[in-house]
Amino acid sequence: MVEGSGAGCLNPQASPSRSYTDPRLAAVYDALNPPEADALFYLRLAGDEPKTILDMGCGTGRLACSLARRGHRVTGADPASAMLDIARKRQGGDKVAWIAAGAADLSIDTRFDLIIMTGHVFQVFLDDMAVAAVLANLSRHLAPEGRLAFETRNPLVEEWRDWTPERTRERIDVPGLGAVDVHYRVSGVAGQLVTFETHFRFAEDDVVTTWNTLRFMGKDELAAALERSGAPDVTWFGDWDGSPIGPARPELIVIATFERPQDGPTAAFC
Repeated sequence: MVEGSGAGCLNPQASPSRSYTDPRLAAVYDALNPPEADALFYLRLAGDEPKTILDMGCGTGRLACSLARRGHRVTGADPASAMLDIARKRQGGDKVAWIAAGAADLSIDTRFDLIIMTGHVFQVFLDDMAVAAVLANLSRHLAPEGRLAFETRNPLVEEWRDWTPERTRERIDVPGLGAVDVHYRVSGVAGQLVTFETHFRFAEDDVVTTWNTLRFMGKDELAAALERSGAPDVTWFGDWDGSPIGPARPELIVIATFERPQDGPTAAFC
């Protein structure tokens, strides 16, 4: 499974991918991406003390609702309407403020103690300008001493080499749709950019293919982008167990605080 790879879903330079705007494809997402160690990592990061939290690129809202059930004041933002439709109907969805917006164009008065971007959505920002725009905008939405946390795949591991039909093919059971066969295929690699296809087979004569592109940004380049955005203080992890980053570790997990002045009043949703 190419977990949470919402290429185009949050990219300021692209429209949301059909994987997230087509209601039938969006309905496949949760079954295709069951909760894993990353969700537990972010729940622990949020802690027990109630916080004001933004789940940027919240998708179907599973993590946002889990955070709300733990007493946090949660906003879930995503530009894909089909994903938000699922999020609003989820159990506990009434406890979350849902907003249709991308990471670069979000503009609300609330200032957050914690902003998270999960599911590797950071990889949909395909160039330095997009990364800078997103970091600048999200940092403006942080409360004083607030933190931004996200992850991106470690490019040294070259995970995309496993995204072949033979290694990714699986059949999943989707409520209301039945069995769906899914597999991935990489169609191009250009520098840091990897383009891949997702094939959804609902029936013999009912196959849908979507195309997405992800950026595999290295640690040094990412650290430089964070520093330019006013975040010299960054904590790094290489996996969800809290291990340090390394050439064989699958993740580059970032927890950043920003020194830039915060604008506007701090507010919270009731």
